[in-house]
Amino acid sequence: MYFCKVLDKRRGKSYNNCEFSRTGRTDVMVETVAQIIGFVAMGIAIVSFQQKSQRGIILFQLFSSLLWVINFILLGGIVGALLNGVGVFRSLVFGNKEKFRAEKVIWVWGFAATYLLMYVLTFTVFGKEPSAQNLFLEFLPVIGTTCNTIGYYSKKARTVRLLGLINSPMWLIYDAFAGSIFGVLTEVFCICSIVIGLWRFDLKKKGEPEK
Repeated sequence: MYFCKVLDKRRGKSYNNCEFSRTGRTDVMVETVAQIIGFVAMGIAIVSFQQKSQRGIILFQLFSSLLWVINFILLGGIVGALLNGVGVFRSLVFGNKEKFRAEKVIWVWGFAATYLLMYVLTFTVFGKEPSAQNLFLEFLPVIGTTCNTIGYYSKKARTVRLLGLINSPMWLIYDAFAGSIFGVLTEVFCICSIVIGLWRFDLKKKGEPEK
């Protein structure tokens, strides 16, 4: 059974983060499987920025998003599952640019509009308190994910990595205030991976003498 109005006792506020009711050994097993899938998803996300090509980065992040969808479904995070579901579709589109004609900027605008719609639905349909702090914090992932989408639209892996340096910090701040330790760790590792990727494939390459 799902409960779409969750009282966050730590803050004394109502959050719409649909929670799955679990009891017994079966629920413990589901929780364990969800966490394992989450760790694998984190690993794939980190490795993605070590890929030489933009397509390689996108394909790795596609699988990462798909695993995050399963992770959130098992944990009862419906909104998280939907967001990552959009991420899977986005990766399919930009990973097959010729087939979907993803060179058209309309895709970027379309995804950006979808993110904004989800932002609005968070406070309207799902009933999260529209306080100044919540309005600010909930908008951070919108900024980050939009930057990531622009990176997908570009033709260079370097651009994906650079815009990832905006995306990950946005999610890191959001996860920290939401109390998501696992999410914070994912973004910390991703930032480190992006920096290493920039050094290996972009900065170091520029500094090497031509042969």
